[in-house]
Amino acid sequence: MADRIKLSRPADRKGAPALKSRILRLIGPCALALALVSLVSARQPATTSTAAMDRDLIEVTIPQLHQYYAEHKYTVARVVDWYLERIARYNGIYRPIEQVFDADARALAAREDAAAGAAHGPLWGVPIVIKANTSIQGKVTTDGWEGYTVPGHELVAPRDATIVARLRAAGAIIIGHTNMPDFANSDTNRSSSFGRTGNAYDVRFSPGGSSGGTVTAVTANLAVLGNGTDTGNSIRMPSATSAVIGVFPTRGLVSIAGIAPLDWLLDNTGPIARTVSDAAIALAVMAGEDPLDPLTQGSAAKAQRGPYLPYLKSDALRGKRFGVPAFVLEGIGIPFRGTPAVVPDVAAEKQAADQAVALDPRTRAAFMKAIEELRALGATVVMDDSVLPASFARTAARVSTYPYVREGTDLFLKEFGPAEYRSSADYERVMGAPLGAPVIGSEPINAEFESGDIKITQRVLETDPDAERNYKGPRRRALQDYLETMDRLQLDGYVYPAIQMPPVDETMPQDGRVSEGPHSATSWVNMLGVPAVVVVGGFYENGLPFGMEFSARPFRDGDLLGYAYAWEQGTHHRHPPVLVDKGLLPSGR
Repeated sequence: MADRIKLSRPADRKGAPALKSRILRLIGPCALALALVSLVSARQPATTSTAAMDRDLIEVTIPQLHQYYAEHKYTVARVVDWYLERIARYNGIYRPIEQVFDADARALAAREDAAAGAAHGPLWGVPIVIKANTSIQGKVTTDGWEGYTVPGHELVAPRDATIVARLRAAGAIIIGHTNMPDFANSDTNRSSSFGRTGNAYDVRFSPGGSSGGTVTAVTANLAVLGNGTDTGNSIRMPSATSAVIGVFPTRGLVSIAGIAPLDWLLDNTGPIARTVSDAAIALAVMAGEDPLDPLTQGSAAKAQRGPYLPYLKSDALRGKRFGVPAFVLEGIGIPFRGTPAVVPDVAAEKQAADQAVALDPRTRAAFMKAIEELRALGATVVMDDSVLPASFARTAARVSTYPYVREGTDLFLKEFGPAEYRSSADYERVMGAPLGAPVIGSEPINAEFESGDIKITQRVLETDPDAERNYKGPRRRALQDYLETMDRLQLDGYVYPAIQMPPVDETMPQDGRVSEGPHSATSWVNMLGVPAVVVVGGFYENGLPFGMEFSARPFRDGDLLGYAYAWEQGTHHRHPPVLVDKGLLPSGR
């Protein structure tokens, strides 16, 4: 079972009243209805049996949960207890939750039950989890790394990440911090700070990374929803392993301020939920401009604004056209974080080939079956060699962000680090050892080329004379190719497998070594910053989930959620995992 972190209750956060006001304006008339829920007394006895609660709360949605509150069937405190009891029973086997905030959650539940006569936000009384790289005031932001958990030198968050403040203002109850690999830098879910998370559908298999803790907690009904982060696939690929909805918003729609970066030019955050409707509700809460994240500035004028529930129509796929990226089916590689301009084409092509992942025949078969279902729902699917071909992959491969990694880490620590280290240099001075190589740009695999003859040094994006060649120019050209293909073929979006293979068995070697996967071919979505969503595409013969991904035009997030909803309602592929409270890998490591 996860260690329980008992810290003093955080002080009230500045700006909370304004956030609450914004949330209430967002939901409009729903606020009045939810206000009636607060009339439920926290002193009301919970008489419903555990078996009945299991029937009601397994797979519960936000609207259903609010209905139970409105009917006085359950109190918030009883619902929170139910989730904490499930965590106590199953966390020792699957290990998705690194820190359980049981005392804080129960205290907040009691306060929410006691509140009377006030309007409530759209996530009122909803138990959620937060990924361990996302700052929660007063809690340790482990980022999956043991170096942030050294006694006396922990990275204790001085304030909430922007999305955490917004989720709190909407009434959500945070019950834990979810496990993740060190710095979010892995396609599986092992951390030096906590250990391994197993797939809820079979603990021997990987849930993917780096949001594997959140997807396992959500799909296993240890929380209603949670946040993930995504630098190269890390919301979408884990969601695909675990039959949940994973939303990668248009970059700039949701603030990433307060999230420990792996690569700030690629990072994003979004909701992970069991249903598209719940994900839509959460995204509306999380979205918004933030002075701490410059990329959000001006987004309100460009975006389809929440609430997003009105976009969810069961016939949203009818008459729509989707292209299948040819390079994904061909298994052509796009190096994670790209290849800097100074690297010759021959060396760049070798790096891309080394990181290429072929599409597994089982995944190809599952995808083709899903394509037929998509067509049956009224969509046209264009499979043609001209749809994002190898030339697109070569352009995207030159979107190089690695020279600017340290800058993102320093910006995070400046605002959300502890008092004793507010930069990577401070950390090394205090601890006598550097921060991890992935977040300060010192990994040999990315920092050296041509047998060390070419070294990639760390720079500041705003003052780097090579920024146009390294990052801005290739990104602009790749996005242009993406959009021009949509225009030429009159596409509403793209559709493709979210992973190149089924979830992998971590009791067996993968490619002759300890499992490092499963792997995807979707990091180009981060390079472009376009919105994407993973849906439940079906199940493999071994009972593990297959996930399918849609992407769309920038800031058409509402339309994208509509496609996902129509797919969900037209297929109903999801079914919850059957959990065990005893299983393999008892140490979790």
